[in-house]
Amino acid sequence: MGICWSIRIKAESAFSTGDDSKIGEKNGNSNSSSKVSTGSQSNTPRSEGEILQSSNLKSFTFSELKNATRNFRPDSVLGEGGFGSVFKGWVDEHSLAASKPGTGIVIAVKRLNQEGFQGHKEWLAEINYLGQLRHPNLVKLIGYCLEDDHRLLAYEFMPKGSMENHLFRRGSYFQPLSWRLRLKVALGAARGLAFLHNAETMVIYRDFKTSNILLDSTFNAKLSDFGLARDGPTGHLTAKSDVYSFGVVLLEILSGKKAIDKNRPTGEHNLVDWAKPCLSNKRRIFRVLDPRLEGQYSLGRALKLANLALQCLCMEPKLRPNMDEVVTILEELQDNEKRDRREPQINRHGVSTTNKARSCRQEVGPGVVAYPRPSASLRA
Repeated sequence: MGICWSIRIKAESAFSTGDDSKIGEKNGNSNSSSKVSTGSQSNTPRSEGEILQSSNLKSFTFSELKNATRNFRPDSVLGEGGFGSVFKGWVDEHSLAASKPGTGIVIAVKRLNQEGFQGHKEWLAEINYLGQLRHPNLVKLIGYCLEDDHRLLAYEFMPKGSMENHLFRRGSYFQPLSWRLRLKVALGAARGLAFLHNAETMVIYRDFKTSNILLDSTFNAKLSDFGLARDGPTGHLTAKSDVYSFGVVLLEILSGKKAIDKNRPTGEHNLVDWAKPCLSNKRRIFRVLDPRLEGQYSLGRALKLANLALQCLCMEPKLRPNMDEVVTILEELQDNEKRDRREPQINRHGVSTTNKARSCRQEVGPGVVAYPRPSASLRA
């Protein structure tokens, strides 16, 4: 069978990839540095053929991926998206040839719907970026297939699924993530964005949301789905757009609530609008924090994380922090968590769970005082 080049996109739709340089990091940027492979970039728009040929990916035949997924069996579906379905498959670790279930390595195969030009553009954007970018906090794209009207992508398998499922789905399979794990995921995702923004040709992700944060077996976060990514900055498209999106997701992580949910009470449909006035208030912050996290955090650190979300959500883009600054703050919070496990933890009533005999007005950090959760009369 083999690869068929009958589907092509015109030069006007090709992707511009910036300067003739390697994808990497700016000198001196320690926050986003680590394990990066490089790919050369051209300062003119590249055709589909150039993008595919320059990627560091395996070119699969349709038959190979069909065999790897056992003919795209319904019971191997991992998820559904706007442009197709994702299937679980197995390939040999070295040759990447299809293998029997339970042998070799597990992969996730995205099979795009067979109609729609937009889907093809996003498929090609995935290859354009993930075919060259490598970072521990970006999902690894292993290969692709373009044969007749079949368009597929093969990724590393992420056994813990998406952050969206862990935050918003209820049930025995998806247990509430702990404070420690939520902080770990936020930091990993922030490092992924910082890496993209510090590439020699800046990459604007443009689709940062919990469903695009995938988790490996130890809850390391990796950004996925680069179909909307673009080189930047250009005009109004800047890295600060991603920073705002990060603020929204950080608020979802803190609250366990979706950004938009019309099933919530009137006035709470839009999470950002509802939560913003509470984020810097020692009393009202408990209205926002996920009650499932009770006893797992100090008030001081919760306020720091809430304040970071507030900065990212600033309406003036220039006043938002950059992702390097976000990473630094999150790293400090994580280091403090590891270093000071014995610090009193505060429940929703402002009472220490470490020593319940202490007063409900108590010191939880230098210059920080914990207060009781406000009564119902204050919530109006």
